[in-house]
Amino acid sequence: MTPSRARLLRHDRRGGSEGDTGTGEPRVPSHDMVFGMATKKITITLPIEQVDRVGVLVQEGRAASVSGFVKRAVGAALDDEAGWGAELARALAESGGPLSPEEQAWADEVLKGSAPQRGEVA
Repeated sequence: MTPSRARLLRHDRRGGSEGDTGTGEPRVPSHDMVFGMATKKITITLPIEQVDRVGVLVQEGRAASVSGFVKRAVGAALDDEAGWGAELARALAESGGPLSPEEQAWADEVLKGSAPQRGEVA
């Protein structure tokens, strides 16, 4: 077994995936885990500069860990998305409801940048 594989297995036994530690002892959740919250490990790809910047935040103690920083960023993005969805629903309700198929087609073209905007001559 390679040293890196051994480290991965030791990490897994400390709180990585489901199951026990192999010693009959229950797995102790990591400090990042919210009690009772199911988690799943994933792999993501980020620009090197972003990874380096997050690493600096961790070294400076401004973030507990890279994983914790990413978890917080994803949570904030999901909250933002939910907020924008609610704002859009409110705006649509105030302006007469959802877009008609024609309005949606126009908006799609404008957002692509390929169609003239309202009031412009093609």
